[in-house]
Amino acid sequence: MLEYIYRDMLSMVRFLPYGLVLGGVVFAVFFRTMNKIRKRGGKGPAAMLPVAAFGTYLSLMLVITFLSRESGSGGDGIDLELFSTWGINDRNNAFVVENVLLFIPYGILGPWAIERLRRFWSCVLLGAVTSLIIETLQLVTERGYFQIDDILTNTLGTAVGFLVWRLFFRGRR
Repeated sequence: MLEYIYRDMLSMVRFLPYGLVLGGVVFAVFFRTMNKIRKRGGKGPAAMLPVAAFGTYLSLMLVITFLSRESGSGGDGIDLELFSTWGINDRNNAFVVENVLLFIPYGILGPWAIERLRRFWSCVLLGAVTSLIIETLQLVTERGYFQIDDILTNTLGTAVGFLVWRLFFRGRR
């Protein structure tokens, strides 16, 4: 299983330049929008590094979840059976672990960049909604299957990431 995870992660490196370019665009739009919202609320500008990190991560995640798959790779596949992907074989188990790993940065970088995500349930809920949107877009664009397990494991990754962020944040106080 670890061999599959390692190979999959290595194969994603080729998408890094696309994600970084898109990340720059997303960062500029995201940062400007956040600062407009903060200004209306009477707050100062957002810190640039957390917003840049979160925007770049979101871009890389979108590139990985869409560009790394061929068109038509999902067909009209919908799998709403809970835990249907775990335990079948090492390849499927690797996919489950990779889905958790993919969203751990979401739980770390989201609260670092956006104050409203500094509550556990806010962060986890937004991670789940983000995963639902990705799964739906994969179904519509036929670039993957819509799997309830993916949403569950992505949400678990967000929760783990948030707990890591919380430990780090509390440790710095």
